[in-house]
Amino acid sequence: MKIDIDQDKCVGAGQCVLVAPEVFDQRDEDGVAVLLTEDPPAQKRGGVEEAARICPAAAIRVDGR
Repeated sequence: MKIDIDQDKCVGAGQCVLVAPEVFDQRDEDGVAVLLTEDPPAQKRGGVEEAARICPAAAIRVDGR
């Protein structure tokens, strides 16, 4: 799975961190989402897809491999 965060679109809502804290975090200075791992294990896919689905800015894209 490939995950991409458009940091220019991110509004810092933090929903991704709440849903998948082992994959996403936020920068302290502005709250913009960052990836903790670019290739999380397959068992994390559900949380990653939910994070992309609920992102209020639609800043997260998930591409299956």
